[in-house]
Amino acid sequence: MAMVAGSPARANRETLAKLLLVAAVMFGFGFAMVPFYRAICDALGLNSVLKADEAVNTQVDMTRLLTVEFDTNLRSELPWTFAPLEKSVRVHPGALTQVVFEIRNESGRAVTGQAIPSYGPQQAARYFKKLECFCFTQQTLAPGEVKRMPVTFVIEPGLPQDVNTVTLSYTFFEVEGRAGKGS
Repeated sequence: MAMVAGSPARANRETLAKLLLVAAVMFGFGFAMVPFYRAICDALGLNSVLKADEAVNTQVDMTRLLTVEFDTNLRSELPWTFAPLEKSVRVHPGALTQVVFEIRNESGRAVTGQAIPSYGPQQAARYFKKLECFCFTQQTLAPGEVKRMPVTFVIEPGLPQDVNTVTLSYTFFEVEGRAGKGS
C-alpha cells in the first residue's frame, strides 16, 4: 500500500485545528458560565454578594446601646501591672468591638500568667462571644516587658432587655512551673 507524500502532515494539521477549535469553545464556555451561574444563584437566592456600599450587618441592633465595663485583677504573687486602655465602651448588640489591655512585667525575671474571664451579670456570659482574647493562651513576659493585647468580641442581640451594663473582668494568675520559659 502506497502512502501519498504529505498526508501525515495534513492529518496532523487537521487534528491540530480541531483541537484548537475545541480549546477555544471550552474557553468561551467557561466565560459564558459566569453570568449563567450568577443568574441561577440570584434566582435561587444563593451566594448573595453585596457591593461594599450595600454591605450592612443585619445582626446589629442599632436601637439599643450597652455599656461594657472592664475590670482587671492580679493575684498577689504576680509582679505585673494590668489595665484596659479604656475603662468602658458603648456598643450596639451584634456589633464587632475591639478593646486593648496592657500588661507590664515589673520584675527582674520572666513570668508566665494566664487570664481567667468572668462576667457581670452572670447571665451575660451566654451572650458575650470573644473572637480574639489573650485569655485563650498563657502569656509570658520578659523582665520589664510591656504587651498590648486586643480582645475582639460581640454581645449577641439576644441579651435580655433589662441588662444595660455588662462587666468583663479578668484575673491574671501566675502559671506554676512556667516562670522563665518561652511563650
